[in-house]
Amino acid sequence: MKRISLFLITLWMLCGYASAQHQLIYRAFTLGGDGDTSLTKVLAEGERVRIESGNDPVANPVPGTATHYTYIDYAADTIISQLVYSPAEQYCCGSDLPSNEYSEEGTEKINGYQCTKYKIVLFSNTIELWVTRDLRLRATPIASFADLPGVLVQYRRNGNAVMQLAEVQKLRPFKEPLFPGNDLHHFGEVLTRAQLGNLEKEKLVITVPIFDEAQICFNPRIAVPQTVGFDTTLSFANGTVVLKRLHWRQLPAHYRLFAEVTQYSNGDAYDRTGSIFLIPTRRGQSFLDALKANGADVLPSFTDKEGGKYQGMVLTERYQPLVELIRFFTPFGIRHYNQYRSLGDRDWATETRYKQDISDLQAAFGDEVLIGAFIGNYDGGGHKLSLTLKAYPEEETWDTAGLHKRFVLPLFNTCNVMEMAGQNYGRFFRTDSLTVSFDVPEGTEQLTLRYITTGHGGWDNGDEFVPKANTILIDGQVRYIYTPWRCDCGTHRALNPASGNFWNGLSSSDYSRSGWCPGTATQPTYFDLSDLKPGRHTLTVAIPQGAPEGGSFSAWNVSGVLVGVKK
Repeated sequence: MKRISLFLITLWMLCGYASAQHQLIYRAFTLGGDGDTSLTKVLAEGERVRIESGNDPVANPVPGTATHYTYIDYAADTIISQLVYSPAEQYCCGSDLPSNEYSEEGTEKINGYQCTKYKIVLFSNTIELWVTRDLRLRATPIASFADLPGVLVQYRRNGNAVMQLAEVQKLRPFKEPLFPGNDLHHFGEVLTRAQLGNLEKEKLVITVPIFDEAQICFNPRIAVPQTVGFDTTLSFANGTVVLKRLHWRQLPAHYRLFAEVTQYSNGDAYDRTGSIFLIPTRRGQSFLDALKANGADVLPSFTDKEGGKYQGMVLTERYQPLVELIRFFTPFGIRHYNQYRSLGDRDWATETRYKQDISDLQAAFGDEVLIGAFIGNYDGGGHKLSLTLKAYPEEETWDTAGLHKRFVLPLFNTCNVMEMAGQNYGRFFRTDSLTVSFDVPEGTEQLTLRYITTGHGGWDNGDEFVPKANTILIDGQVRYIYTPWRCDCGTHRALNPASGNFWNGLSSSDYSRSGWCPGTATQPTYFDLSDLKPGRHTLTVAIPQGAPEGGSFSAWNVSGVLVGVKK
């Protein structure tokens, strides 16, 4: 290994003509790739270097895009990173030049320059660097290697990712000073490196707070709101549903949309079903009608063979069921009951966090959105829940060309989010199946069923603890058979302070369940229906639900949304 002597570098530069002004253009590409390249421009003057993008500015950039500059001052042994959002909004951080340990691998001629080859392994990546002193400069497009003894001519990572010096120009004079000033504060508000990196990412993310520690509890004295204005959190279903109406900014198709939920107990000790959902309002009736009436009987319903009535669960000509974004399950009493028991070797968690990609449901978000959260419970303190939507760009341009190409059609949802206001449990599967008719519009392709399923209830032989096959039929023909099961519930023991502990060393939260664990979110399962032709179809869900045991019964919460792409 060889540590490069800064003394020798400085002496070499003083003997040369390092005060000349140069512009160096670097081209980055992947060997064997599709030919795409990116450019980086490096300006060098004396012992100062500025690194900036050489590509043309992006037309109509996504919100939060910064211009990023890196400044190297070899005389001061300093690197300055700068983010420029506007002349009035700039941020920076300073650090010392790196001090890497390289191995010297001999000499080689690259692009006409006599180079010394260096190698270093960083985070399991093999980095090869070819450096020339022919230009009598020190310059690099990568600040991590600012300690190299000359100009970086070629960089190669793991043999295929390449950055190469493509052009060198002498410029005299520069149109503007290379550095905005000598003091760090001339570069903007001073932050730490971690703060600057986080800020750059956070600025690109569109963040929409929905609920902030909203209380979801059982309180039959809560007045039922009849007006749902914008940006106000309202409680329904005797306090077990919170709802907000908000204006929504339609996003380009290349954005990834995530829902982030945090939750903790405010008094309830039990594991509970939770759901984050949208209320469609595009047909004559909506779930909001039932919330305002504090009763589900105003919704379209069907009756099973035993006379049970099930409200608002399937698509009709005038009604769309809830679009479920996340199905989650609270753990046993997190935070509120932490002080009553000890884990011994570790601490209880203080909240549960759930984060899911809901990008395929973006078409369900209109210019106005009714978004709700439900946690089934009969406790006066209940739970506290926060919800934030975050959209992450995957392209640099705000391109709305594909904005309306997504297709979303909610088909069914048996998760009884108005449980505490009379909506029935989905227990009809013992004698019946769930069948819904729907239309596939012309020009719709890549159809997929986004399916969420969890089994509940019963005692030892209840469907919560017994695997049961879910059969999906299309137009009367079996297409898929899927058995939901989670056998990793013991992983989440630290979320469950109020879970019952048994004689055999297991806790209730450890036991495997039908598609869920206390303290987790249930992942959607995707079934390919891309062969469906335009026109009318039927979809059926059949589950061999178990019989009641004593005073307990089994039930299934299933939701299905048809997603696709419009030509």
